[in-house]
Amino acid sequence: MIRFLLALFLTFTALAAVAEPVRIKDLVEFDGVRGNDLVGYGLVVGLNGTGDGIRNAPFTEEIMANLLERLGANVTGEQFRPKNVAAVFVTAQLPPFARGGARIDVTVSAIGDAKSLLGGTLIMTPLNGADGQIYAVAQGTIIAGGISADGDAARVVQGVPTAGNIPSGARVEREVEFDFAGLPVLRLALKSADFTTAERIERAVNAEFGKRIALMQDSGTVAVDIAAAGMRSPAHVLSRIEGILVEPETRARVVVDQRSGTIVMGADVRISRVAVAQGNLTLRVEESPLVVQPNPFSDGETVVVPRSNVSIGKTGTGLAEVRGGTDLAEVVAGLNALGVAPHDMIDILKSINAAGALHAEFLVN
Repeated sequence: MIRFLLALFLTFTALAAVAEPVRIKDLVEFDGVRGNDLVGYGLVVGLNGTGDGIRNAPFTEEIMANLLERLGANVTGEQFRPKNVAAVFVTAQLPPFARGGARIDVTVSAIGDAKSLLGGTLIMTPLNGADGQIYAVAQGTIIAGGISADGDAARVVQGVPTAGNIPSGARVEREVEFDFAGLPVLRLALKSADFTTAERIERAVNAEFGKRIALMQDSGTVAVDIAAAGMRSPAHVLSRIEGILVEPETRARVVVDQRSGTIVMGADVRISRVAVAQGNLTLRVEESPLVVQPNPFSDGETVVVPRSNVSIGKTGTGLAEVRGGTDLAEVVAGLNALGVAPHDMIDILKSINAAGALHAEFLVN
């Protein structure tokens, strides 16, 4: 594992040494070009006895009764307790500039005690935005991502059968009002704010148009003057800006995941000269019971005499020196010289960071 990590880090360092330019469209978010979250509350029918229990989810019965009443069937006061229906939340994202009649994907999630939504059909469900207005209507057959099987004394569940998707399951009914064509200034919001990257984007855009139309406002924003660009609309300006190549600047960062033992280091990570000792205690307990027999023709009885041998040993690599690294290869080589597992290396990196010898942003997940 250690050799594999070292090879992986060395490969990454070689690639990072020759950084490839990235399109501006992959580095920024454009002002006004954004989606909107939608949510709705609906009913899934057609389940094979895996729906909500009416006693534990009375709201399922209420919405079913209201739906049937709107369709002309009055079930008020009736003992209507089906097991093939389930109450669900329906979520979706309205893409930017989505027009009426367009289709979008939706996600369906059970909110009651339904065991599975496999094979169910979502009944027409309005999807509301943050302003309470209906922007789409969802309906269709659910594609669940799990399997559930029950027996008399056991149950097997694989995946999450209580959630699923409906591809193109909602139709847009209302458009978001936004005058994109009338924007006098278009702002580019960097996904990772950095002054150097923002300045490079400014220079690249101005060089592309041959005039000063872009201005860096802060580390995360570059403003583009649409009128100064001399083009017909902001859409034409964006189509030209999107493909401009810029080499982004990244901060030195170390990200570790304690659950999986994953360690990711940026190419600019530096470690000052430091000495590290890493070892483990080994506890060994050996039982060697001795059976004692009584003398012949005596009234004694056989007795088992316990004998235990307990020892504590300490193993480790001793005090190892991690020299100051000038690049990622030397940093990883110094850490791997300790001969420790990835989980132990995470603890070592924490200690090096606490000692002030790790010159990078240290993030722990």
